[in-house]
Amino acid sequence: MRFMFVGDSMTIGRAGDYTWRYRMWQHLNASFGGPYKIVGPRTEVYDTFADAPVSHDYADPDFPAHARRHLAGWGEGWQHMAPLIGGTVTAHKPDVLLVSLGLIDLGFYTDADQTAANARAFVTAARQARPSVRMVLLPVIPNSRAETDAPFAAEVARFNELLAKAVADLSTDASPLLLAARPEAYDIHYDTYDGTHPNASGEHRLAGEFAAVMHQAWGLGGPYRPRD
Repeated sequence: MRFMFVGDSMTIGRAGDYTWRYRMWQHLNASFGGPYKIVGPRTEVYDTFADAPVSHDYADPDFPAHARRHLAGWGEGWQHMAPLIGGTVTAHKPDVLLVSLGLIDLGFYTDADQTAANARAFVTAARQARPSVRMVLLPVIPNSRAETDAPFAAEVARFNELLAKAVADLSTDASPLLLAARPEAYDIHYDTYDGTHPNASGEHRLAGEFAAVMHQAWGLGGPYRPRD
């Protein structure tokens, strides 16, 4: 089975991060119980000094290159990934997309309705490229701006409702969609390094939500157990 991570800055990570992708790789190694592969066109993390995704400085230098693959970008959201996903799925043939997008869209580019429309376009394009592809979509998680900007918090809440509706509307037997849980215990003061981007504990929480829903709904992997 082939997995591909799709996301924004919280998924690509910055130089020196482990990333929640790394935590998921650890989880799959420990619990998947069969052959799998992580696929995607990119392997880098974001370099804050270069202001570009050009670093390979992961916190664990032994994180193997083949497991670092992804389709994630600092400052990229649903509106950026929807045009890319068809060609990427065609080229890399993922069976499961693990998607964490939306915060950057709502923060800089589109409102909730436009963001939800881009999410639906993403699903359509992925399926056109691979009709059997499965997807797990994460709602927008807690962040510092939502704590201080009430209109923005309202847009986040509305988008999460629209995303849940899209998952319910679009899921099919041939190409099922799952909505991962918005991590209830996620504390931006404990689980992030800046109110938005996950630190080590936040990475575990994000990986754990993806792992939990795949295990419960599809029997893929096992219960998530954080590993250092």
